[in-house]
Parts: sequence; structure tokens; C-alpha cells
Amino acid sequence: MEIIKRGEIVTSTFVHLGDEDALPADGAPMDVTVTLARWQSERQALRAHPGAVGVRLSPDDELEPLLPDLDALALVAVEFPRFTDGRGYSLARLLRERHGYRGELRAVGNVLRDQLFYMHRCGFDAFELQPGKSIHDALSAFEELSVRYQAGADEPHPLFRRRVGSGM
Repeated sequence: MEIIKRGEIVTSTFVHLGDEDALPADGAPMDVTVTLARWQSERQALRAHPGAVGVRLSPDDELEPLLPDLDALALVAVEFPRFTDGRGYSLARLLRERHGYRGELRAVGNVLRDQLFYMHRCGFDAFELQPGKSIHDALSAFEELSVRYQAGADEPHPLFRRRVGSGM
């Protein structure tokens, strides 16, 4: 599957496993994502998995159970069940700014082109669009706005603090 990652179109190596799906056989270096509930119940087996492991967060998930394991995760995928559900934006900001997560932060689910710029501002660096949506068209969304007034995960200073010679 093609995704947008750090401003480029790349092929994702991750496979999303459901709670009932078996882990790949021993020795298989497949990169997988699992739900937070599965991560909590199978933490030791997933830590021993030879491929990269990521956790998928639903908007209802609390971050606290995941925090001790953030350094072990190659990917945190935040699910957007509906484009009107903005809780994923808050999860991204918390992960990046409060908890210092530096791995891949991917928006998945009902991810639309019009949201990509704002998702990036909140800390997402990878985007998995819905099937049937043009990934090439979506890539241009990052260039539509050139000035950012507010601070964000991508720019910690508001515009008035970035002005040359502002004296502030």
C-alpha cells in the first residue's frame, strides 16, 4: 500500500493485524500494527517479534498504558473513524509535544486530502488515505498554505516570534 511519509509517496511495509489474526510465524520479519488492547495483552510476544511493531490507537484509547513502551514502537497509527472526529489531532499533539514520541506517527482511516496539512501541523508525518483516493493529488495539499500564524508540532513559534527584527 502506498502512503505519504515525510512528504513523499512510499510503499508501507506494515500490515494491520486484527485482534484475532495470528502473528506471523517465528522468523518472519513482517512489520505489523496491532490495537492497543492487543499490545497490552501480548506485549512480551510482540517485543520479541522479528519485524517492526506498531500500535493502532482508536480515538477512545488512553495514552497512559502506552507511554512506558513508546521507545519500543516503530509506528503509532491513529485511527480516524470519521472525518468529523478530531480526537486524533489531540492524540498526535500529546504524543509529539508532551510525551516526546519521535517515531513514525501515521493517520489512518477516514483521512482526507483537505485534512493533511492540519494533521501534519499536529505532528503526523505519515498518512494512509482511504482506498480510491488519489495519493498524488493529496500530496499537493501540503503546499497550499505557505504561512502558519499559530505554533504547532511542525513549528514551535507563532508567526510574530518568527518575524525578523520584531524585538519581541
